Amino acid sequence: MVNQQRKDRTMPQQTLVPLPIAPATTSPVPHLTSIHANPKRGPYGSNRYRGNCGGYLIRDLIQYYKPKHVLDPMRGSGTCQDVCRELHITCTSMDIKEGDDAADPHCYTGFGKVDFVWMHPPYWSMIRYNEDPDCLSNAPTLEDFLGRMDAVFHNCRSVLTPNGKIAVLIGGFSIRGRYQPLAQLVMTRAIEQGLWPATTEIIRFQHGNTSSRRSYNRSFIPGVHDTCMIFEEG
Repeated sequence: MVNQQRKDRTMPQQTLVPLPIAPATTSPVPHLTSIHANPKRGPYGSNRYRGNCGGYLIRDLIQYYKPKHVLDPMRGSGTCQDVCRELHITCTSMDIKEGDDAADPHCYTGFGKVDFVWMHPPYWSMIRYNEDPDCLSNAPTLEDFLGRMDAVFHNCRSVLTPNGKIAVLIGGFSIRGRYQPLAQLVMTRAIEQGLWPATTEIIRFQHGNTSSRRSYNRSFIPGVHDTCMIFEEG
Protein backbone atom coordinates (compact mmCIF):
# COMPACT_ATOMS: atom_id res chain seq x y z
CA MET A 1 0.00 0.00 0.00
CA VAL A 2 2.85 2.40 0.80
CA ASN A 3 4.39 1.89 -2.62
CA GLN A 4 1.04 2.49 -4.32
CA GLN A 5 0.51 5.72 -2.37
CA ARG A 6 4.02 6.89 -3.28
CA LYS A 7 3.33 6.09 -6.93
CA ASP A 8 0.05 8.03 -6.87
CA ARG A 9 1.77 11.11 -5.44
CA THR A 10 4.22 11.19 -8.33
CA MET A 11 1.62 10.81 -11.08
CA PRO A 12 0.94 14.06 -12.98
CA GLN A 13 -2.36 15.70 -12.17
CA GLN A 14 -4.28 17.52 -14.89
CA THR A 15 -5.18 21.00 -13.68
CA LEU A 16 -7.23 23.67 -15.38
CA VAL A 17 -5.07 26.77 -15.49
CA PRO A 18 -6.89 30.06 -16.22
CA LEU A 19 -5.36 32.23 -18.91
CA PRO A 20 -4.02 35.62 -17.80
CA ILE A 21 -6.45 38.50 -18.13
CA ALA A 22 -5.51 40.62 -21.13
CA PRO A 23 -5.82 44.42 -21.03
CA ALA A 24 -8.70 46.04 -22.88
CA THR A 25 -7.66 47.49 -26.24
CA THR A 26 -9.28 48.61 -29.48
CA SER A 27 -8.16 45.43 -31.24
CA PRO A 28 -10.63 44.10 -33.83
CA VAL A 29 -9.90 40.64 -32.38
CA PRO A 30 -9.88 41.25 -28.59
CA HIS A 31 -9.37 37.58 -27.72
CA LEU A 32 -6.14 37.42 -29.75
CA THR A 33 -3.23 37.55 -27.29
CA SER A 34 0.24 36.06 -26.97
CA ILE A 35 -1.37 32.75 -26.01
CA HIS A 36 -3.61 30.92 -28.48
CA ALA A 37 -5.32 28.04 -26.74
CA ASN A 38 -8.31 27.05 -28.88
CA PRO A 39 -8.72 23.26 -28.49
CA LYS A 40 -10.70 22.96 -31.72
CA ARG A 41 -9.25 23.01 -35.24
CA GLY A 42 -12.32 24.28 -37.03
CA PRO A 43 -13.65 23.27 -40.48
CA TYR A 44 -10.37 24.04 -42.22
CA GLY A 45 -7.92 21.79 -44.00
CA SER A 46 -7.69 18.12 -43.09
CA ASN A 47 -6.77 16.61 -39.73
CA ARG A 48 -5.56 13.54 -41.64
CA TYR A 49 -2.63 15.57 -42.98
CA ARG A 50 0.15 14.99 -40.47
CA GLY A 51 1.50 18.17 -38.94
CA ASN A 52 -1.57 20.16 -40.00
CA CYS A 53 -2.64 22.98 -37.69
CA GLY A 54 -6.16 24.24 -37.11
CA GLY A 55 -7.42 27.38 -38.79
CA TYR A 56 -8.49 29.57 -35.90
CA LEU A 57 -5.12 31.25 -35.41
CA ILE A 58 -4.94 32.02 -39.14
CA ARG A 59 -8.46 33.43 -39.06
CA ASP A 60 -7.69 35.59 -36.03
CA LEU A 61 -4.55 37.02 -37.64
CA ILE A 62 -6.32 37.75 -40.91
CA GLN A 63 -9.19 39.45 -39.10
CA TYR A 64 -6.67 41.48 -37.12
CA TYR A 65 -4.46 42.62 -40.01
CA LYS A 66 -7.28 42.75 -42.60
CA PRO A 67 -5.24 41.85 -45.70
CA LYS A 68 -6.73 41.88 -49.19
CA HIS A 69 -4.40 39.26 -50.69
CA VAL A 70 -2.86 36.38 -48.72
CA LEU A 71 0.01 34.17 -49.84
CA ASP A 72 0.48 30.64 -48.49
CA PRO A 73 3.72 29.27 -49.97
CA MET A 74 3.35 25.89 -48.21
CA ARG A 75 -0.30 24.92 -48.60
CA GLY A 76 -0.23 21.44 -47.03
CA SER A 77 -3.86 20.39 -46.66
CA GLY A 78 -5.18 23.84 -47.53
CA THR A 79 -6.05 25.23 -44.10
CA CYS A 80 -5.16 28.84 -44.94
CA GLN A 81 -6.96 28.61 -48.26
CA ASP A 82 -10.12 27.40 -46.50
CA VAL A 83 -9.95 30.27 -43.99
CA CYS A 84 -9.55 32.84 -46.77
CA ARG A 85 -12.44 31.33 -48.69
CA GLU A 86 -14.67 31.68 -45.61
CA LEU A 87 -13.59 35.32 -45.16
CA HIS A 88 -13.89 36.11 -48.89
CA ILE A 89 -10.23 37.07 -49.20
CA THR A 90 -8.01 36.32 -52.19
CA CYS A 91 -5.50 33.58 -51.40
CA THR A 92 -2.60 32.48 -53.59
CA SER A 93 -1.17 29.16 -52.46
CA MET A 94 1.54 26.78 -53.62
CA ASP A 95 3.06 23.52 -52.47
CA ILE A 96 6.18 21.46 -53.18
CA LYS A 97 4.09 18.37 -53.92
CA GLU A 98 2.75 20.18 -56.98
CA GLY A 99 6.19 21.34 -58.11
CA ASP A 100 6.06 24.80 -56.51
CA ASP A 101 9.21 25.19 -54.44
CA ALA A 102 8.84 28.07 -51.96
CA ALA A 103 12.62 28.59 -52.14
CA ASP A 104 12.50 29.09 -55.92
CA PRO A 105 11.97 32.75 -56.93
CA HIS A 106 10.39 31.73 -60.25
CA CYS A 107 7.34 30.43 -58.36
CA TYR A 108 6.48 33.96 -57.20
CA THR A 109 5.76 35.53 -60.56
CA GLY A 110 2.40 36.40 -62.03
CA PHE A 111 0.16 36.91 -59.00
CA GLY A 112 1.10 40.46 -58.01
CA LYS A 113 1.65 41.87 -54.54
CA VAL A 114 0.35 40.37 -51.30
CA ASP A 115 -0.11 42.06 -47.95
CA PHE A 116 -0.05 38.98 -45.71
CA VAL A 117 1.95 35.76 -45.88
CA TRP A 118 1.01 32.72 -43.81
CA MET A 119 3.85 30.24 -43.56
CA HIS A 120 3.68 26.89 -41.75
CA PRO A 121 6.89 25.19 -42.84
CA PRO A 122 7.99 21.66 -41.95
CA TYR A 123 9.76 21.56 -38.61
CA TRP A 124 12.89 20.51 -40.47
CA SER A 125 13.21 16.69 -40.27
CA MET A 126 10.62 16.12 -37.55
CA ILE A 127 8.20 14.80 -40.21
CA ARG A 128 9.42 13.69 -43.63
CA TYR A 129 6.64 14.61 -46.02
CA ASN A 130 7.98 13.16 -49.27
CA GLU A 131 11.14 12.15 -51.11
CA ASP A 132 11.62 15.47 -52.92
CA PRO A 133 15.14 16.75 -52.12
CA ASP A 134 13.86 20.34 -52.40
CA CYS A 135 11.35 19.83 -49.59
CA LEU A 136 12.37 21.61 -46.39
CA SER A 137 11.74 18.42 -44.42
CA ASN A 138 14.50 16.71 -46.43
CA ALA A 139 17.20 19.31 -45.80
CA PRO A 140 20.26 17.22 -44.88
CA THR A 141 21.43 19.55 -42.10
CA LEU A 142 20.00 22.25 -39.89
CA GLU A 143 22.11 24.84 -41.69
CA ASP A 144 20.68 23.68 -45.03
CA PHE A 145 17.16 24.04 -43.62
CA LEU A 146 17.86 27.56 -42.37
CA GLY A 147 19.49 28.47 -45.68
CA ARG A 148 16.37 27.42 -47.55
CA MET A 149 14.26 29.43 -45.09
CA ASP A 150 16.45 32.42 -45.95
CA ALA A 151 15.47 31.92 -49.60
CA VAL A 152 11.79 31.63 -48.71
CA PHE A 153 11.89 34.86 -46.71
CA HIS A 154 13.66 36.63 -49.57
CA ASN A 155 11.06 35.42 -52.06
CA CYS A 156 8.11 36.37 -49.87
CA ARG A 157 9.55 39.84 -49.32
CA SER A 158 9.83 40.29 -53.08
CA VAL A 159 6.01 40.18 -53.41
CA LEU A 160 5.11 41.82 -50.08
CA THR A 161 3.56 45.29 -49.93
CA PRO A 162 5.47 47.92 -47.87
CA ASN A 163 3.21 47.47 -44.83
CA GLY A 164 2.68 43.74 -45.33
CA LYS A 165 3.23 41.05 -42.70
CA ILE A 166 4.80 37.59 -42.77
CA ALA A 167 3.52 35.10 -40.17
CA VAL A 168 5.54 31.95 -39.47
CA LEU A 169 4.30 29.09 -37.29
CA ILE A 170 7.03 26.67 -36.23
CA GLY A 171 8.09 24.58 -33.25
CA GLY A 172 11.23 22.92 -31.94
CA PHE A 173 12.04 19.28 -31.36
CA SER A 174 14.93 17.09 -30.25
CA ILE A 175 17.26 14.90 -32.29
CA ARG A 176 19.12 12.29 -30.25
CA GLY A 177 18.69 14.35 -27.10
CA ARG A 178 19.81 17.66 -28.62
CA TYR A 179 17.07 20.29 -28.80
CA GLN A 180 16.59 22.16 -32.09
CA PRO A 181 15.17 25.64 -31.23
CA LEU A 182 13.71 26.29 -34.67
CA ALA A 183 11.57 29.29 -33.70
CA GLN A 184 14.52 31.17 -32.24
CA LEU A 185 16.81 30.25 -35.14
CA VAL A 186 14.25 31.24 -37.76
CA MET A 187 13.64 34.56 -36.01
CA THR A 188 17.38 35.26 -36.06
CA ARG A 189 17.56 34.56 -39.79
CA ALA A 190 14.53 36.76 -40.47
CA ILE A 191 16.08 39.67 -38.57
CA GLU A 192 19.38 39.19 -40.39
CA GLN A 193 17.42 39.55 -43.65
CA GLY A 194 16.00 42.92 -42.63
CA LEU A 195 12.68 41.81 -41.16
CA TRP A 196 11.61 42.74 -37.65
CA PRO A 197 8.97 41.31 -35.27
CA ALA A 198 5.72 43.22 -35.75
CA THR A 199 4.34 42.07 -32.41
CA THR A 200 4.90 39.61 -29.59
CA GLU A 201 5.38 35.95 -30.36
CA ILE A 202 2.16 33.94 -30.08
CA ILE A 203 2.40 30.66 -28.21
CA ARG A 204 -0.04 28.23 -29.79
CA PHE A 205 -1.05 25.25 -27.68
CA GLN A 206 -0.81 21.98 -29.62
CA HIS A 207 -4.11 20.24 -28.92
CA GLY A 208 -4.41 16.73 -30.31
CA ASN A 209 -0.85 16.33 -31.59
CA THR A 210 0.35 12.78 -32.28
CA SER A 211 3.03 12.66 -29.58
CA SER A 212 0.50 13.45 -26.84
CA ARG A 213 -1.06 10.03 -27.38
CA ARG A 214 2.23 8.17 -26.93
CA SER A 215 4.17 6.83 -23.96
CA TYR A 216 7.96 7.04 -23.80
CA ASN A 217 10.42 4.96 -21.79
CA ARG A 218 12.69 7.94 -21.13
CA SER A 219 12.47 11.18 -19.18
CA PHE A 220 12.19 14.58 -20.88
CA ILE A 221 10.14 17.77 -20.74
CA PRO A 222 7.48 17.43 -23.47
CA GLY A 223 6.82 20.34 -25.78
CA VAL A 224 3.09 21.03 -26.17
CA HIS A 225 3.23 24.29 -28.10
CA ASP A 226 4.63 25.90 -31.19
CA THR A 227 5.41 29.56 -31.83
CA CYS A 228 3.90 32.00 -34.29
CA MET A 229 6.05 35.00 -35.22
CA ILE A 230 4.83 37.93 -37.30
CA PHE A 231 7.40 39.97 -39.18
CA GLU A 232 7.39 43.23 -41.10
CA GLU A 233 10.06 45.21 -42.87
CA GLY A 234 12.59 46.44 -40.29
